[in-house]
Amino acid sequence: MTAHITANTITINQQMDAFDGHHSVWLFGYGSLIYKADFPYLERRPASISAWTRRFWQGSHDHRGTPEAPGRVVTLIEQAGAVCHGMAYLITPEVFAHLDHREKNGYLRLPITITFNDGSDKQGLVYIAMPDNAAYLGAASEQEIARHIARSAGPSGPNADYLNLLANALRELGQADAHIFEIEQHLALLAPSE
Repeated sequence: MTAHITANTITINQQMDAFDGHHSVWLFGYGSLIYKADFPYLERRPASISAWTRRFWQGSHDHRGTPEAPGRVVTLIEQAGAVCHGMAYLITPEVFAHLDHREKNGYLRLPITITFNDGSDKQGLVYIAMPDNAAYLGAASEQEIARHIARSAGPSGPNADYLNLLANALRELGQADAHIFEIEQHLALLAPSE
């Protein structure tokens, strides 16, 4: 994509037709979708995707921050050999109206191969905020990210809650994520003084 993606991606996502005519579609969640399923689903299964890694590099102007002071949330970055663990949901197409609104701050709906814990896989969808979207904040050290998260809050609550809920959800899945857990450790050290 050559053009800079607007922060509001609802219209772009509504034009995504890869699964038109399907009665149900698998959706892969790797951030708040792991622990906050505020939508109806037919089935929910732990799963993973390959060649992508989770990073706190996306700005949040609408959930964990404000337009004036965006928080930080996760997106996916391509990385050869990486495996990103999360949760897959079998949903009906009607759910996309809700999800497109929830993920509107720079995330695009993209087709992806989702692998389940039994080794089987299915074609599905994932929301990814690419580096060319207007809300993208980019790379920073885990310590800098923790400082940013410590001072951020938005309509969905403190940015720290998002990080801590995600870290706990990954532990419940039995999955380690060095990036997430290191930010969590830095944040815990900041908490008393922030």
